[in-house]
Amino acid sequence: MGKARLHSIHVHPVKAFRSLPLREVVVEPWGPAGDRRWMLIDDGGRVVTQRRHPRLALAAAELLPGGGVRLSAPGTDPVTARVPAPGRTLPVALFGDKVEAVLAEDDAVHAWCSAHLGVPVRLVHLDDPATRRPVDPGFALPGETVSFADGYPLLLTTTASLESLNSLIAEGEHRAEGPLPMNRFRPNVVIEGTGPWEEDRWTRVTIGEVPFRVAKPSGRCVVTTTDQHTARRGKEPLQSLAARQRPGGGLVFGQNLVPVSTGTIRVGDRVEAV
Repeated sequence: MGKARLHSIHVHPVKAFRSLPLREVVVEPWGPAGDRRWMLIDDGGRVVTQRRHPRLALAAAELLPGGGVRLSAPGTDPVTARVPAPGRTLPVALFGDKVEAVLAEDDAVHAWCSAHLGVPVRLVHLDDPATRRPVDPGFALPGETVSFADGYPLLLTTTASLESLNSLIAEGEHRAEGPLPMNRFRPNVVIEGTGPWEEDRWTRVTIGEVPFRVAKPSGRCVVTTTDQHTARRGKEPLQSLAARQRPGGGLVFGQNLVPVSTGTIRVGDRVEAV
């Protein structure tokens, strides 16, 4: 894979909102700078995602200097959420984890998010990613932490595997849904110049000068069936992923990464893997 390169970089300033493409990003111990430091919670303090609210795909978040975000969606005026001042945290439920977070200070921000979804929600910020949430201990080394991402600091996919998956979709019952774009899989880094599914065998990856270890394959859910431009759902790619003959089985696409050290990665960087 001597010609493998970093094809694209994506961050998600607010968890479950539309992805934001970047040309370069600083990799911090808990993930790309600015990635998933904000998220929505319901009135019970539980995370709100596209799993139950596909309309989140229509909302965008622009990163602002200092860590704030500017939220926008079709048909609404944008609103700005600034990083809240240090203070009292509240416990939030992120799948199986209990995480301390800080509530956004401006009530207008909560009102904007609630109006977009049509249900009461609040926006929270991860104030201290170095201490708040450890990586799954079954796949982590001591001291590794993660943002509000599903479970790991970065998600890697490859263009070759997407092409292969789209070929499977083209042969299947729901071929009219394909070909699918990469944004269905919400990766942080997309690699080109590899063989199809080659990433399933990797244990270490270096992008530019930043090394990562491969923690585990990325299990896939209903979010991948959501068109990120219309919020409509279909059957693919889950049906074709289920039909794929993969050692160990499972609906997986891409690999979860943990940084070994920090640094800046840029589109076009050379990629080496073992």
